[in-house]
Amino acid sequence: MRDFTSDIIKKIKPSGIRKFFDIANRIEDCISLGVGEPDFETPWHITEEGIYSLEQGKTFYTSNQGLLELREEISKWNKRKYHLDYNPNDIIVTCGGSEAIDIALRSCINPGDEVIILEPNYVCYVPCVILAGGIVKTIKLKSENDFKLTKKELEETITSKTKILLLNYPNNPTGAIMTADDLEEIRSVIIKHDLLVISDEIYSELTYTCKHISIGSLAEMKNRTITINGFSKTFSMTGWRLGYVMGPPEIMTQMKKIHQFVIMCSPTVSQYAGLEALKNGDSDIDYMRKEYDKRRKYLIKEFKNLGIDCFEPKGAFYIFPDIRKFKLDSETFATKLLEKEHVVVVPGNAFGENGEGFIRISYAYSLDTLKEAVKRIKRYLDSLNCE
Repeated sequence: MRDFTSDIIKKIKPSGIRKFFDIANRIEDCISLGVGEPDFETPWHITEEGIYSLEQGKTFYTSNQGLLELREEISKWNKRKYHLDYNPNDIIVTCGGSEAIDIALRSCINPGDEVIILEPNYVCYVPCVILAGGIVKTIKLKSENDFKLTKKELEETITSKTKILLLNYPNNPTGAIMTADDLEEIRSVIIKHDLLVISDEIYSELTYTCKHISIGSLAEMKNRTITINGFSKTFSMTGWRLGYVMGPPEIMTQMKKIHQFVIMCSPTVSQYAGLEALKNGDSDIDYMRKEYDKRRKYLIKEFKNLGIDCFEPKGAFYIFPDIRKFKLDSETFATKLLEKEHVVVVPGNAFGENGEGFIRISYAYSLDTLKEAVKRIKRYLDSLNCE
């Protein structure tokens, strides 16, 4: 019998994040700092609204694009928070940010189109570009530049085939952000070369030193930007699988077709919960952001005490320590840490070749958990120094 599987998918590696997560599930007393999932429960008033929708029998399909009331609230939210002005008809409610990334790329890529991706990068970007028939062009971000994209780097990477720039700020895995001045620098290059920007802003509410700036709010950028966001990180709603995407009408029309054929609509119960989150969830965000900031500051201090260079993250909930001084590749370092001290971190090469020599640690966990993890990491480092 012939092989019925796709040659394309066979060449794509499984997620490096899930590999370590699966191993951790088989080890007792394991501390997992690997998965980017808030440890807070979904705020009760949001969960209660979801329960109430079920009690009211609201268990049917919604509009393909999502509840109109929810899209109207998303429009108001983004105008209030990020100065983005989108008509509800130009918004699609998706099954998390991941679906939004997928359908955005599939709606815009023709075979052979180049998509610029910044390394290190979130694990789904490269596979989604390949599956859509695009060609990946990478820019290797530098820690000495605070993992920001520079005008020079972008200009040098663009070719006649380049069509899309995929941005992710606040960034996963580094925690880097781009300020208004940083974005203005690259804006001129984007316009000069007539590029489309797909901006994954799922961590937009998790910034600690300044407010998030959305590139679509800058002059002449709205009509060449697809903005992706969601509820998972902002409201601790990962399992509800609720995101959204906003963009130019002509692109959204095509994205809607893929969404309606593949997904139909996002879960109805999640949409009603999301509506409550946007209407009454500001205080929840403030509380969680302050807690994350305490954890962020704690880990920065502790890794400095351990003698490990670590870029100071200003967004998301990750740190990205530089472990090159230990002369181990990132996967070996992470594997030995798991085996010896039962602590899960993600090797930097899971986020592309440019992540080699780093590890990603999530601080979406309690301070007590982080303190115990730091004790174990110190023991592990001491054992390396003895070898």
